[in-house]
Amino acid sequence: MGDSDSLSQFLASAVDAAHKAGEIIRKGFYQTKNVHHKGQVDLVTETDKACEDLIFNHLKQLYPSHKFIGEETTAAGGNAELTDEPTWIVDPLDGTTNFVHGFPFVCVSIGLTIRKIPTVGVVYNPIINELFTGIHGKGAFLNGNPIKVSSQTELISALLATEVGTKRDNLTVDACTNRINSLLFKVRSLRMTGSCALNLCGIACGRLDVCFELGFGGPWDVAGGAVIVREAGGVLFDPSGADFDITSQRVAASNPFLKHAFVDVVRQNL
Repeated sequence: MGDSDSLSQFLASAVDAAHKAGEIIRKGFYQTKNVHHKGQVDLVTETDKACEDLIFNHLKQLYPSHKFIGEETTAAGGNAELTDEPTWIVDPLDGTTNFVHGFPFVCVSIGLTIRKIPTVGVVYNPIINELFTGIHGKGAFLNGNPIKVSSQTELISALLATEVGTKRDNLTVDACTNRINSLLFKVRSLRMTGSCALNLCGIACGRLDVCFELGFGGPWDVAGGAVIVREAGGVLFDPSGADFDITSQRVAASNPFLKHAFVDVVRQNL
């Protein structure tokens, strides 16, 4: 996976980049936003672009041979194909709708894949000052303290997070609400926080017991959180129960005890 010194170095570089981008987000969060629409509901702000440029410039100077995949560059027609090369996968501002509304669930997500395996992850919420980090084989941390997933074993007592996604056609919305309908009878309660990356971190630190999302933007939503969940003792999988695929735009995560019960319920409504 690359020796542990270089992985620690990669993490430190990613944390630096996340803090710098976080400063831009924090400033922008309290100002009037200039917004335009990517899709019907998907919003882009000037802040997204400024943060992605800053992160990529920071990391490219340090690691010129590495590859880069970002939400904004991909949206603008850039290459998003994942290879075996060390690849930084970045969501400069996950939770753009929250950002626009001043709802404090926004974050920078930076993941590094090596041989397509998420290896280093940083997710930083600059508004409530929470920094989640993880390195493959080295544990997961929140503001420097070790974190682990919940020990909840009963789905009926679990807190579940999901997202509606950005598509608003009847078919997608009906499928989504039917799924939620059936799940509401099987879990304690449901949350939609508006950030896939922060949902994954919620699993990692035991705030949430299960989360899933279908049809999110791309690998940048999950590359950072994937490392953090696994290192906190959680499991990542496709909502159908199949193996997690970072390129599939489908993800579920939970502690190890709840996976099978959750898959049994959700599979009937996929």
